[in-house]
Amino acid sequence: TAPAGVQIQVEDHGSGIGAEALKTLFEPFTTTKPGGSGLGLYISHDIVKRHGGRLAVSSEPGRGATFTVELPLENHGGTS
Repeated sequence: TAPAGVQIQVEDHGSGIGAEALKTLFEPFTTTKPGGSGLGLYISHDIVKRHGGRLAVSSEPGRGATFTVELPLENHGGTS
């Protein structure tokens, strides 16, 4: 059986993310916003990973995007 955990999904119905952009989405300094630093998703991905979790995205242009965060529940201090 899989370890106990929590999964959170956030979705939008915006313009979506193209296949090329998905390849580098979690890399530092990747941005499509004028004046953006391109560090937000990179830092978020790193924080989730350091807690033993996973951050993933699925998207289709014109259909929006869904971000999924999966975090394990720890038996020793991570939850109460």
